[in-house]
Amino acid sequence: MNKPDLCPACGAANDCTLANPKTADRACWCYGVSIDPAVLEALPAQLRDKSCLCPQCARVDDQLRAKPQPIT
Repeated sequence: MNKPDLCPACGAANDCTLANPKTADRACWCYGVSIDPAVLEALPAQLRDKSCLCPQCARVDDQLRAKPQPIT
């Protein structure tokens, strides 16, 4: 069974805002990064387009760290 809040590659929390009803009105972190298509193609077909990868499995940790953090 697929859980939208878990990474399909490793099973860790994927931090997807769309999977959380409390934050579903916000854009997901993945909208602001470029994920290599080869990373997505490496997933088995039955796991693609079901839930977000986590930043580590998407290999975008560096991109996320480079983004300015919002002032709260």
